[in-house]
Amino acid sequence: MRKLLALVLVLCSGAAIAQDKPAPTVGGKPLVQIKSKDAAPKAKPQSVAVRMQACLEIDDETKERLNCYDAIFPPKPKARVPAPKSVTDCTFFKEEDGRLKCFNGFAEKLPKPPK
Repeated sequence: MRKLLALVLVLCSGAAIAQDKPAPTVGGKPLVQIKSKDAAPKAKPQSVAVRMQACLEIDDETKERLNCYDAIFPPKPKARVPAPKSVTDCTFFKEEDGRLKCFNGFAEKLPKPPK
């Protein structure tokens, strides 16, 4: 009976000691676990032209289409807007209708990408 009691005390004290130890560190900093890479390959980022042409599939003159363009090029309104020379100049239009027409003009001129 004493041997059984001694064995239980040894096992319980070992578990209690193991719980009191702090996490291992290197140079005073805790270790970082490395996560395994997913087996699924990441999707190749689409070009700006492909994303703009995808916006053309949304109904014309709608807020959804403008939101699609704004996701690609966030708006940066200015008081005076010169004539746009590139698609990034469309972000300077304060009015939503003007910004939408500007984006549409550039997106419709883009050549269709090969599939």
